[in-house]
Amino acid sequence: MTSYTNPTVVARAALSRLFEPSDTVGLALTLAAGPIDALRIATGRISAGSTLPLEVAGLLESQGISIRPQALIDALERWRPRVADLAPERDLATLERLGGILLTPESEGWPNAIDDLQLSAPSCLWIRGNYSRGIPELNRMVAVVGSRDSTAYGTAVTGDLAAGLVTRGYTVVSGGAYGIDAQAHRSALAAADDERTLPTIGVTACGIDRYYPAGNEQLLRETARRGLLVAEVPPGASPTRWRFLQRNRLIAALCAVTVVVEARWRSGALNTAHHAAGLGRSVGAVPGSVFSANSAGCHRLMREGSAICVTDAAEIAELAGPIGSVMVPEPDGEHAVHDGLTVEDILLLDALPVRASTTIDKLASVAGLSIRDVLAGLSRLELSTLAERTHDGGWRRGAPHPDHNRPHTKPKKQ
Repeated sequence: MTSYTNPTVVARAALSRLFEPSDTVGLALTLAAGPIDALRIATGRISAGSTLPLEVAGLLESQGISIRPQALIDALERWRPRVADLAPERDLATLERLGGILLTPESEGWPNAIDDLQLSAPSCLWIRGNYSRGIPELNRMVAVVGSRDSTAYGTAVTGDLAAGLVTRGYTVVSGGAYGIDAQAHRSALAAADDERTLPTIGVTACGIDRYYPAGNEQLLRETARRGLLVAEVPPGASPTRWRFLQRNRLIAALCAVTVVVEARWRSGALNTAHHAAGLGRSVGAVPGSVFSANSAGCHRLMREGSAICVTDAAEIAELAGPIGSVMVPEPDGEHAVHDGLTVEDILLLDALPVRASTTIDKLASVAGLSIRDVLAGLSRLELSTLAERTHDGGWRRGAPHPDHNRPHTKPKKQ
């Protein structure tokens, strides 16, 4: 039996499973009604009434998010398939078995830097690891991120930067992925000679009971033992493309500086840099060879003024003030499968199995969408060949057409 009896904490734990990360309608509902009533409304136990949908729409519009007044009503349908799976007491009991802690905005140890995300701030943070000193202040946290397919050069530079930052008293934050992320965690742990310090934090896109990717299990176990693992989704939650993208905003918000060591022209690390710049945080980029595709993204950040050139830990420590809220634009040449898709279609694409067949009801539960939205989304994805029907009447992921998203590209110069 969990010792978490505070109804607000239990409600926020449930909401973190009900809402996908950055579900702005759900987060606006929580702000307008409070977490306890927000959960009751979202699960259909009490009515939203006639004025609350307008209040939610007003909150979103105040943040520059334009939606229809009935967006809350639509969201209630989207959340309904997940209601039966809510078991916050079970999730909190799992957290206690892991020796973890749940932080909420009402908690004394809540990192105030997260509040800069405003309506995109998570309902709660699931924490596992060495929490004896809590989460450090913003100005003592540096994100070190980069490509999964790092080069020997990128790995070496990351090792020097992470070790140098830890010896200067900073905590290195990254995403636990292969490549640059893994080297940042590894070098930070190796450089820490005091068990009381917090050398590194891994922000995950899945539940903290899972070590993902599996190849980094030992490293993530050590990160949990001597540092922290942090997630906004509850135990048991699977990593998806959408959750990876949203995880990046947490990394950026927690840290005073985000450093991109290596990044291709399209890279999740650039997404993190985008979030950091948008929050007014400092962004640094490490220069590389002009012949290396792994440094193309870093060079672009510097050329566009989004990042400052950094070459060692001392230069990173000097980045005290923001460099401006510069948005990182999408490149003209390369296009990912999810380019041009709505948030709902990305969630649906993530839920579609690659080989096996699945049902409409299962897709609604996994994606957190209403049956109506699933049916509409499947029609759109089928037209783009991203989804296909199976012989048994189910659905699975399809192969993207070579011209997928061609209309979203800019015409090439003659």
